This record gives sequence, structure tokens and C-alpha cells, in this order.
Amino acid sequence: MASLSVPPVPTDPRRDAIDLHRAFKGFGCDATAVTAILAHRDASQRALIRRHYAAVYHQDLLHRLAAELSGHHKRAVLLWVLDPASRDAAVLHQALNGDVTDMRAATEVVCSRTPSQLLVVRQAYLARFGGGGLEHDVAVRASGDHQRLLLAYLRSPRYEGPEVVDMAAAARDARELYRAGERRLGTDERTFIRVFSERSAAHMAAVAAAYHHMYDRSLEKAVKSETSGNFGFGLLTILRCAESQAKYFAKVLHEAMKGLGTNDTTLIRVVTTRAEVDMQYIKAEYHRSYKRSLADAVHSETSGNYRTFLLSLVGRDR
Repeated sequence: MASLSVPPVPTDPRRDAIDLHRAFKGFGCDATAVTAILAHRDASQRALIRRHYAAVYHQDLLHRLAAELSGHHKRAVLLWVLDPASRDAAVLHQALNGDVTDMRAATEVVCSRTPSQLLVVRQAYLARFGGGGLEHDVAVRASGDHQRLLLAYLRSPRYEGPEVVDMAAAARDARELYRAGERRLGTDERTFIRVFSERSAAHMAAVAAAYHHMYDRSLEKAVKSETSGNFGFGLLTILRCAESQAKYFAKVLHEAMKGLGTNDTTLIRVVTTRAEVDMQYIKAEYHRSYKRSLADAVHSETSGNYRTFLLSLVGRDR
């Protein structure tokens, strides 16, 4: 369930484009007006605003926003204005080709998306950045079992619809994973890659439950003991998202804001990519797990226009 709040009456995208242009004029940018408009429009509305802005002012709204805003606020707004697939493509391109390679961010995006989402992301990536496409960049930046897992996950057509899980098949997969890991000396990584990349989310959750029932040990602990590094992180991302995406992203947000300093890249990525998807569920899990509201945590870790914008996306506590 999304946290995004939009006006009850449909807005005029041409009027929004004009109001944004007015916010850019004069000395400095009226960031409050920018947030009031863009943080309260859904993806289709934002796309229409961009189209009208280009038609009226002969300039891409993204370019104007980049010139008018700054810092973390600018990064958050520029990601938010994009449609979901283009946003994921932008995050992946930055993670794989930026000044600092961030394979954790790339792994999170790939391993938390459905096959249909990844197909559109791959198309958006190629259209916007050209070159050899997403798979090529993953192949260049990742290595070993981590590379094999990401490429398999990008290519495998996992089932996404309503599903009555075959519990016998789940038990067989649990047995295969046990034999490929904890039962033997060393780890058969190919079996882990095959099962984790080819099975649906519902099936993987059933495999985890079967594993615990059969061996009195969680599959997550088995993955942690048998794998490491980015490969292990990818497997854990797949498993945790299969069991509960809301709980997974609540933990990612908590890790980004705990301790000294804030990982703003992670905070921006998760808030902008989940606000139109399941942020209400993430907020509930965050409160359940960490005994404070997500909005309160974001408020304490951010400031200024950046804080106002993120809190507009996160939404009020209910």
C-alpha cells in the first residue's frame, strides 16, 4: 500500500508545469512550492507535467530541477520525478558506473524486483544509457558467484501470480539446499543459484519454512554460514523479500539511519522507490520492529527542504 498523498480532485498538469516554472524564477528557487507539487503527484501525473513543461518552455523539467536544487534534496527530487522503471535504471546505472561502485545497491534493486519489473527496467536502462545494457554492466562489475546469481535472476521467468505452493516441491528444494550446503564439506553454490533464481517468491517462502521444519534451523542462518560477501547478500535479499518485502525494507531503512551519520543514498533510494508501492506496510513493520515511527526517524536524521520532501513521500503516521 502506497504512502503517496495526491489531491482528491485531478490536477491540471499544464498548470502544475507553469507553477513549477514560476517557482524557479527570481532569486533562488521556491523549494516549498516544488515539494507541494511534485511530492503529491503520482507517476502518470509527473510524466504529464514533464511533457507540458517541455512543450511550454522547450526544456526538460529534469534539467531545470538539476539547475535549481542542490544536495540531497536535489538527488531525491530528480529520482522521484522519473517513472518507476527509469528510476530503477538510474539507480542501477549510478551503482554500477558511478565514481564509487555500489554493488550492494545494485544487488538490492535486482533481487527485490519481479521478473516483469526487471524486464521493463532492462528496457529503460538500454534506452537511457545505451551501451551493452544492464546485463553487460552487471557482467563487467560483478564477479564469480555473485555475478552468476544476478545474471540468472535478471533472466529467469519466475511466476508472479496468485499461487498455491506445491509443498512437496518446496520440501525437495529445501533438501537440495541442505545437501548443497550444511550437509557437505564446502558449498555447491550452483544449486543455491538455481533454486534462488528460478523459484517464485511464494515458493521460496515455503522452502524457508520447510527447511526450518526439516532441519530445525533457519534457511537464513544456513545462507549466512555457507556464503559470504555480495553473493550471500544477494541470496539473503531474495529470501527476505520472499518472506516479507516490508520487513526487508524496514530493516534497510533502519540500518541507513542508525548510529552516527546517515546513509542518504540508501534513504533516498528506498523512500523514492517504495512510496508508490508498499510504504504503508514498511512503516508498520518499522514501528513494530524498532518501536518508533519511520517519519520520526527520518525527521531526526534529515533537515530543511530535504526533510520536508522525504516526509511528504513517507506520509503522516496513522
